[in-house]
Amino acid sequence: MNIPIGKKIYFASDNHLGAPTKETSYPREKKFVAWLDEIKEDAAAIFLLGDLFDFWFEYKTVVPKGFTRTLGKLAEISDSGIPIYYFVGNHDLWMDGYFEEELNIEVFHKPKEFVFNGKIFFIGHGDGLGPYDKGYKRMKKVFTNPFFKWCFRWLHPDLGVKIAQHLSVKNKLISGDDDAKFLGEDKEWLVQYSKRKLEDKHRDYFVFGHRHLPMEIKLNGSASYINLGDWINFYTYGVFDGENLRLKIYQE
Repeated sequence: MNIPIGKKIYFASDNHLGAPTKETSYPREKKFVAWLDEIKEDAAAIFLLGDLFDFWFEYKTVVPKGFTRTLGKLAEISDSGIPIYYFVGNHDLWMDGYFEEELNIEVFHKPKEFVFNGKIFFIGHGDGLGPYDKGYKRMKKVFTNPFFKWCFRWLHPDLGVKIAQHLSVKNKLISGDDDAKFLGEDKEWLVQYSKRKLEDKHRDYFVFGHRHLPMEIKLNGSASYINLGDWINFYTYGVFDGENLRLKIYQE
């Protein structure tokens, strides 16, 4: 895909709307919607790399209540012809058609490669990748197990959502932010994962969320690892202008 002159590609991740409560996350939601409203003017595409919500589960006929402003703005942008791509995170991995059917947003459950202006991007949420995160990897196998999902689906939504929200906020193994500080390149497992991927094929950018830390790290050769940070403490996002991908801070 070649980006038209004057257009940009935007990346954001880890809003965790609804945490710790819907009321307290409302100002963050308004800020995110304001950002979306600004970038729609020159966006060629928008990538959301997961955990937009602190919890999301799609029953056959029910979706979680709330986040109307965010969903409405995404629908508006999508309807205008700007493609939006969503990579599920560890808090919203139970997406099952709602974004595709209602918002015309393509949803990915695994990392995927894209090429923009000749630059190769490897994009994903980042959970469960690399040599560590073993506790979460075991937990993810349970969460994605069809039998477990079937059992959860049969809970009344009011009960199921309440239980899930409690676990989402309280369990650091699920939240993935128990060590939200830079660990050094040798211990940053997404950095190590990216370096190993480079052994098979060159990529220009590895773009992930999940770690809640804005990071720009040069890898082997001309490759870079970018972690998008979050919209809780940092309000950071990535922007590719056709030549380079950089992290920026949103300030209203």
